[in-house]
This record gives sequence, C-alpha cells and structure tokens, in this order.
Amino acid sequence: MKHQHHQSEVLILTKEQGRVYNCGKMTAIFKADENETNEKYSISEWWIEPGFEGVGAHQHDDNDEVFYMLEGTISFLVGDKWIDADQGTFIRIPSKTIHDFTNKTTERAGFINFYIPGGFKKNMPAIVNWFATNK
Repeated sequence: MKHQHHQSEVLILTKEQGRVYNCGKMTAIFKADENETNEKYSISEWWIEPGFEGVGAHQHDDNDEVFYMLEGTISFLVGDKWIDADQGTFIRIPSKTIHDFTNKTTERAGFINFYIPGGFKKNMPAIVNWFATNK
C-alpha cells in the first residue's frame, strides 16, 4: 500500500486508520513505517482472534520488538518460556531472541508492536499470502 506521509510531517491517525493487512485470524494495521520514519522504527496495531495458533517460533537477527497489550490476553513465547500478557503488559524482545504469540482465549485480543529499526511493513504482502495459502 502506498505511503502518504513523509518523515518530516506530523502524522495523526484515528482508530482503525493505517495500512490494513488481513491474515485470517490476525489483522495488522500499520501506523508508521518506512518513509514515515525513515525506517528507524515501525509501529503497528495487531488484532488476534480467538484460536489463533501463532505465526511460528522465530527470531529477528537485527531487530528488537516491543509489544504493549491493548486488550484481552495473548500468550507469548519469549526464549523458552510462555507468559500470559493482558492489558497494560509491556514486553521487550531483543534481537536474536526466539518468540511467538497465540490467542488461547475465547476473546479477541490486541497489542501495539514497535519494530526497531523499521522496515517491517514491506514483509506484509508475503505474510498475507502465506496465511491465505497455509492457515
């Protein structure tokens, strides 16, 4: 999707505004990335439906991730431990740390994700395609 803003502009988005990517039981709404931040960071909102089994344990070699829970409960794999994170929970996952997340509850859950440095959004078309064919 086309970026409409430049890093030198003020960016104000209301609820549900941003670049939306539907991945079955997971929806991502990218608020800022790439040219809005000069790829210094990426900020996205993620909504996870009940029964979502995760994206698969993975790590990022060059990127830290921060998760801040907005609503509901998500189970996060961090290293070799699972934790249940509910509203207000803050999780920082350094680069090279195995992680995953799943929604084992019967309620929708959401979090904000900070991906540092940015550039995560450019992976979304391939991620959407993977979920369309595999989940």
